[in-house]
Amino acid sequence: MVSADILERLSTMLAGRHGADPSSSYVARLFHKGTDEILKKVGEEAVETIMAAKDGNKLHLVREVADLWFHTLVLLEHAGLSHEDVLAELARREGISGIDEKNARKEQ
Repeated sequence: MVSADILERLSTMLAGRHGADPSSSYVARLFHKGTDEILKKVGEEAVETIMAAKDGNKLHLVREVADLWFHTLVLLEHAGLSHEDVLAELARREGISGIDEKNARKEQ
């Protein structure tokens, strides 16, 4: 089994690329281009993930989900957040009915 430590290593790498020279890496270029470019990549990867799921090719789906997760991590870093914030939210929701959790958001 692959360790979830990969999320920590990716977050560390992303943080290091945040202020890097845009010509030095793909991630630094995304950060330099800003929010709209990052959102565009997340959207593209989401669509590609959906298409891969419809194709039924499991390897293709895994690869597209990896791309989507990666670009989502880029977005989180750009917003000053991390995978830990998402994990904390998932932990908060654990054991709560999805219906109840969604209704609670409407009440806020």
